[in-house]
Amino acid sequence: MKLYISVDMEGITGLVDPTFVDSRQHNYPRGQHIMTQEANQVIGTAFDEGCTEVIVNDSHSKMNNLLIEKLHPESQLISGDVKPFSMVQGLDASFGGAAFLGYHTRAAQKGVLGHTMIFAVRDMYIYDTAIGELGFNAYVAGHYGVPVLLVAGDDETAAEAEELIPGVTTAVVKKRISRTAALCLTPEKSGELLRKKTKEALAGRSRVKPLVPPDRPVLSIEFANYGQAEWAHLMPGTTIEDHSPVVRFQAKDILEAYQAMLVMTELAMRTAFS
Repeated sequence: MKLYISVDMEGITGLVDPTFVDSRQHNYPRGQHIMTQEANQVIGTAFDEGCTEVIVNDSHSKMNNLLIEKLHPESQLISGDVKPFSMVQGLDASFGGAAFLGYHTRAAQKGVLGHTMIFAVRDMYIYDTAIGELGFNAYVAGHYGVPVLLVAGDDETAAEAEELIPGVTTAVVKKRISRTAALCLTPEKSGELLRKKTKEALAGRSRVKPLVPPDRPVLSIEFANYGQAEWAHLMPGTTIEDHSPVVRFQAKDILEAYQAMLVMTELAMRTAFS
């Protein structure tokens, strides 16, 4: 089978504060190295367990973080920005399963470095279901009939994944102490765990069903302030609430909702505070 892997950065072991995930900060090269190591543990195990093709999508920030020269030689990497489908670029119905590595909790929830796309987002919903990056990406996978088999990150992210996706295998590589502190496995031990959990996820893939999104979903994004909502509302087809920073969009399907989310969050980042 073909395996799709989306790799974010905040949920990687040892990466506990912005200095590890911001390319301008001193710990970022260390973060890249550990991120690439964790990806390789899953990639290598997937090939050992019979996967015929593994596509890896770099899914953090400018999406050029993974060190391709150190990546498993049989994998293929989607790298760079701008991508029409961001964290799930390249995902389609040809894949037998997906794995989300280095993932984090959604905005306003407990978890190491938790957020939803940008720090301007307080919460995001498909109809009345609150979702973060994990949930939205799982819905896109479900649109193609692809189940999310494995989610790796901190303990709070694992709980979010298990609530959302029945039967999913989770790998807890660190336990939250605060938003910027955690009890972390060493890379050697996280590697052992990821290899074990990848084997479990692939062996038990028949028990996990795709997270099928609703038809004609309504996307709602609650921003941190009204100015951000006003920028997002510049996108045609949106509505904005009068007295709260919530912008809504009626989409024809989850793919249109996903791209609408990308456009609205990009616009919201233009808000100035001085």
